[in-house]
Amino acid sequence: MELNFVLMKEKILFVINPVSGNKSKDYIPALIKKEFNEEEYDVKIIVTQFAGEATQIVKKYINKGYNQIIAVGGDGTVNEVASGVVETEAVLGIIPLGSGNGLARHLNIPLKPQKALSLIKKGKQTKIDYGKINDRKFFCTTGVGFDAHIGHVFSKLDGRGFGNYIKATISEFRQYQAKRYEITMNGTTIMRDAFLITFANASQYGNNAHIAPNADIKDGKLEVAIMRSFPLITAPGIGARLFLKNIDKSAYLETYQCKSIIVKRKSSDVIHFDGEPGEMGEILNIKVIQEGLNVFVN
Repeated sequence: MELNFVLMKEKILFVINPVSGNKSKDYIPALIKKEFNEEEYDVKIIVTQFAGEATQIVKKYINKGYNQIIAVGGDGTVNEVASGVVETEAVLGIIPLGSGNGLARHLNIPLKPQKALSLIKKGKQTKIDYGKINDRKFFCTTGVGFDAHIGHVFSKLDGRGFGNYIKATISEFRQYQAKRYEITMNGTTIMRDAFLITFANASQYGNNAHIAPNADIKDGKLEVAIMRSFPLITAPGIGARLFLKNIDKSAYLETYQCKSIIVKRKSSDVIHFDGEPGEMGEILNIKVIQEGLNVFVN
């Protein structure tokens, strides 16, 4: 009797954002095909055409049986792709090619594409938390105030990259005014005139700027960092603390841990989620969903 064995190929989807960061990604498809050969893998590579498209692409291909979903781009790309992966059996992979790469850095994923592909191929995975601000998901940070304002300014610039982000920050700092917020968490309501408020699932914005050094992406809690206004002369020291991972020791920052938060403000205003700009109303409901995302890690 003759037995025929059919090798079931692993289905893997790569979603490439061609405009993330400031580097060409034209070489990436060839790199993918070299690492994931067609004898073992059913590889689909899709280059997105517009913002917001990736989430729907991911959902479509998960329904087709693709269970490894790889985001090729920055934190905005990761946000879109991961938003389609959460609460499924599929696993997110990251090839970090953005401006900040906050989630990849937090998870210690290599920044070189070849090494990141090798990590995915090894198959080690874990479950991590994610957050929601009203109806939007986030995986690193979300927030209101100055960082959200800068996110909007940055999105309108011709060039991306860390250098342009710093330029925008410096130019906007002098004219930005703290805003009044009512914040309810852990059964207590406080009022704050805040320069910014960050709700952190991961510890950093990106580029190793750690706004919440103690954030644990698997503990079922968010770190809340509330910063009050500070004199311009202290800005270099505060900036240094971000990169030295001790901003929580600053006299201008207070931090909390909680599972959910309600923020009320005077009117609709800007927000950011994983560095991407957005706008929401007076009331913001922020919460964490524990271990809702499978991800490839080192």
